[in-house]
Amino acid sequence: MFEYQLGIDFAKTLDKNDPLALYRNQFHIPKDDTGNDLIYLCGNSLGLQPKTTKQYVNQELEDWATLGVEGHTEARHPWLPYHEFLTESMAKVVGAKPIEVVVMNTLTANLHFMMVSFYQPTPQRYKILIEADAFPSDKYAVESQLRHHGYDDKEAVILWKARKGEELLRYEDLEQILENHGHEIALIMIGGVNYYTGQYFNLKQITNLGHKYGCKVGFDCAHGAGNVALNLHDSGADFAVWCTYKYLNSGPGSLAGAFVHERHAHSKTLNRFTGWWSHNKQTRFKMRDAFDQLPGAEGWQLSNPPILSMAAIRASLDMFNQVGIEKLIEKSKMLTGYFEFLINALKNEHIKIITPKNQEERGCQLSIQVKTADRSLHEKLTNAGIICDWREPDVIRCAPAPLYNTYQDVYNMVEKLKNILNE
Repeated sequence: MFEYQLGIDFAKTLDKNDPLALYRNQFHIPKDDTGNDLIYLCGNSLGLQPKTTKQYVNQELEDWATLGVEGHTEARHPWLPYHEFLTESMAKVVGAKPIEVVVMNTLTANLHFMMVSFYQPTPQRYKILIEADAFPSDKYAVESQLRHHGYDDKEAVILWKARKGEELLRYEDLEQILENHGHEIALIMIGGVNYYTGQYFNLKQITNLGHKYGCKVGFDCAHGAGNVALNLHDSGADFAVWCTYKYLNSGPGSLAGAFVHERHAHSKTLNRFTGWWSHNKQTRFKMRDAFDQLPGAEGWQLSNPPILSMAAIRASLDMFNQVGIEKLIEKSKMLTGYFEFLINALKNEHIKIITPKNQEERGCQLSIQVKTADRSLHEKLTNAGIICDWREPDVIRCAPAPLYNTYQDVYNMVEKLKNILNE
């Protein structure tokens, strides 16, 4: 196991020997009023802008200006097949086959479209299992699907809860739930990485367990895509969805991704909402032909996509493709491990990291619980030049993203936290 050391000189040495250090200069780093870089640890909420994004977006603006409608076929990157320019790179990021992945819509919209297909309730099997502290949008989406199908949105939700006095979920508790209620559960829908604790779940284990009891299984990977090795194909999950504006740095509110396992690629019987972009590409513009569904994840598209948003995604994915998700995760483990070491070295009885200690059960996010603290602590950190986020009642979420954060970033953050707590 790597041995970390205290002191700024060690942080500088780690940065000097970091093979990914040069990528920081390829991002716009927010600055304070005096022009100094802020310590940005909020990639779990919104990733920073690659410097190439403007170039990629401007190219589409120029093609629109000079070509008009002809840009659909004559642009440097023609708009009609534009989503295809993203597919292979995105598939590598999430560990899937290209036929299983598509970039479309936004996150919760994709979740609803997936549930149209994979939540198929019957009078005997109609419940949905989610984690008790799921991201609110997931919870709201699940409840509304239940109401749409005529079920009580409280009675038909089964919650996978942490034990009293604990923050992390246990798989044996999930097994017990399924042993007792598996015959009632139509869908298991879990956040691949929990937004609050940062716990990265074993997707394959959950999928195998769910399928054993006849449940469909899907994941919201918003906090996992670009952060951990999702290996979606190997997980066997029926579907997954994720956004691209966190660790994938595509800009606020940008398009999302969807995964549908290849075993469903050619199914004509799955219920789904359709639109002309899920129709056969060769006959799409004949207009009067009967619907001819595309195979794979593309067959869940509805509308022609917003090209400017896709251009921003392409800028980021090209960088991911250049670096490789394996190297990113390698640095992420080193960087987050160093961050954890420094927090623990404070030996402050009021501080507890609630994110799993096991590196295989987390990404780069550390959720730091500061007992007796309130939001004023977060405000002091912000005033000290640290951009992180606060989650009630007493947790600071910090995510040192390996593409643009440095070891000195996390060293300086912990020093400032220590000074604030000692005030």
